[in-house]
Amino acid sequence: MRILKFIIVFVITSSVYAQNVESFFKETNTFLQTYVKDGKVNYKAINNDPSKLNSILELAKNTSIDGKDANTYQAFWINAYNLSVIKGIIDVYPTKSPLDNDGFFDKKTHELAGKSITLNDIEHKLLRAKFKDPRFHFVLVCGAVGCPPLINKAYLPNTLNAQLEAQTKLAINGSFLMVNVKKKRIQASEIMKWYKEDFTMNGTTEIDFINKYRTEAVPANSKISYFPYNWTLNQQ
Repeated sequence: MRILKFIIVFVITSSVYAQNVESFFKETNTFLQTYVKDGKVNYKAINNDPSKLNSILELAKNTSIDGKDANTYQAFWINAYNLSVIKGIIDVYPTKSPLDNDGFFDKKTHELAGKSITLNDIEHKLLRAKFKDPRFHFVLVCGAVGCPPLINKAYLPNTLNAQLEAQTKLAINGSFLMVNVKKKRIQASEIMKWYKEDFTMNGTTEIDFINKYRTEAVPANSKISYFPYNWTLNQQ
């Protein structure tokens, strides 16, 4: 009888968690479609009525996530990161930059999936350290103009790889790089400087990574320098 009760409780609990995850993805998708356009966030409108954002983050707080389903795990934490950045901005709004707020990334905690966790811990411990995927840098949006653009839809388990590929290609063929093919010079976002080890894994070079996603390949002997990161708020 005890075993049966345990099984029933486990099934019910698992079902509730599954519903929470599905609701989280659905509500996140609706929220982003409403408040994000061309990579910019309508913080003013969210600040005027933060109830939708708070409701989604309450779902995220009460959701259980483990690494067994890697796509669901990654999609959840990418969305949770991006929403938590928006929440962090709203908590101090109006502000000109996330960096104007001490501890925005490494001290302020967010209640997500049973954890009290910082943005840096989500990025560095739960995603980068666990999966070694440089494409995360193109979907985790830090609330600044220098970040890759925030898309107006949720990252979903069944479309995650395609979304990671699309956002990486968009960045590498867009404002993330400034290329002078004739002079064999490349200026890249400081992201590639800060996280060089992510872009040079398994014996590859930064140019190898760039050319994997570039529509027009750059010369293998191109010289790379880095332009300053723009920390201005990514506000509509």
